[in-house]
Amino acid sequence: MMIAGKSVLVTGANRGIGRALVDEALSRDAARVYAGTRQPFTHPDSRVTSLTLDVTDAARVATAAGEVSALDVLINNAGVAPYDDLSDPAALEQALAVNLHGTHRVVRAFLPLLVKSGGAIVNNVSTMAFAPLPLTPAYSASKAAAFSLTQSLRALLAGQGVSVHAVLTGPVDTDMTRGFEIPKASAESVARAVFDGLENSEEDIFPDPMSRSVAEDWRGGFAKTLERQYAAIAAEVAAA
Repeated sequence: MMIAGKSVLVTGANRGIGRALVDEALSRDAARVYAGTRQPFTHPDSRVTSLTLDVTDAARVATAAGEVSALDVLINNAGVAPYDDLSDPAALEQALAVNLHGTHRVVRAFLPLLVKSGGAIVNNVSTMAFAPLPLTPAYSASKAAAFSLTQSLRALLAGQGVSVHAVLTGPVDTDMTRGFEIPKASAESVARAVFDGLENSEEDIFPDPMSRSVAEDWRGGFAKTLERQYAAIAAEVAAA
C-alpha cells in the first residue's frame, strides 16, 4: 500500500499523532486526505478535506461516510485516555465508547469503500494492549479490546482484500502524556513509522523506541502464533 495517489482518512486529526499523520500522508503525495474531527478543521493544503466526525455518534459517522466517494486507507486514531482508578464506571464506559466501539463503528461505515479499493485499515492501539499502565486502567482495557478487535478484523476481512494493521505505540509526546517526565517519541516520527510499516505490509507496527524493544518478542511469541492459528481455522471454516 503505497500512499502516493491514494485517498486517506485520519480520525482525531486535529492534533498530536493525528495531525502528524495528516501531514505525513501529504508528504508522501496522497491525492486526498480526509481529516476527521469533532469540530471543523482547516489545513493550508488543498488536498485536505475536513470531515466532521464524532466516532461515538452513529448518525454522524454514517453521514461522514456518505461524504467520501473513494477511500484507500482508514486510520482510526481518535482516542481518549482518562486518568482513573476504576472506581468510577464512567471512565471505563467512556474509554470503551471511543477506543473500542468508536473504532468498530468507523470501520463498519467505511468498509464498503475499502473493499472496493482493496484498501487498508490502520488502528492506532498501544503497547498498553499488552500490559496495563495502572494510572490509566480504563484506557489500557479499552486498547486491549481494540487490539483484539483489530486481530479479528484482520482475519475476517482478508478474504475481501482489505488488510488490517495495528499500531502499537509507546509513549508519544502529545497532550495525552503531558505531565509524564519519561522518554517520549515525537508525533512526527511515529507518523513516519506508521506509513513506513503500512508500505512494508507490517501487520503490527511498532513505531517508537519503546515499542520496538518488544517487537521481536511479540512477533516470535506464543500469542502471535495463536493469532495465526486461529486465523487459519477461521479461513478453513469460511471455505467449507
